[in-house]
Amino acid sequence: MIDLGLEKMALIGVVALIVIGPEKMPRVARTVGTLLGKAQRYVNDVKAEVNRSMELDELRKMKETVETAAREVESSVAGAAADFEKQWQEATSTATSALADTTPAYPEYRHPKKKWRVKQGAVPHWYKARTGVRTRALSGAARVAKYRPQKFN
Repeated sequence: MIDLGLEKMALIGVVALIVIGPEKMPRVARTVGTLLGKAQRYVNDVKAEVNRSMELDELRKMKETVETAAREVESSVAGAAADFEKQWQEATSTATSALADTTPAYPEYRHPKKKWRVKQGAVPHWYKARTGVRTRALSGAARVAKYRPQKFN
């Protein structure tokens, strides 16, 4: 890189002042400053792009390693599941063959088919009142008060 010290910069400034002249010097200095700023921004953008591409390459490598590890874990889990299924089939086949030889000493369970949870809302209230079906539940205190014998005065 070019080594520009303070002495060289001062020499360039004096030569530019003599060649350009004092009238045009501020405009040229502004133009040179903006061009240097644009050049610095361009260099910074290029550096940032290079850094992004390097990070992207690192992320791709990391993604590949994670994917290979996931594939290995998946294959090991699939192998373990296959072994488990094989052992399960062996165990259940021996158990069912042993149970098939003996008949159970108790009867098989049958659901009682009671309809105690079915609402009786389709029956008219006058029929319920005539047959004595309770339509409203009473609390314990209300039931005691209702059926308590009356005191005579």
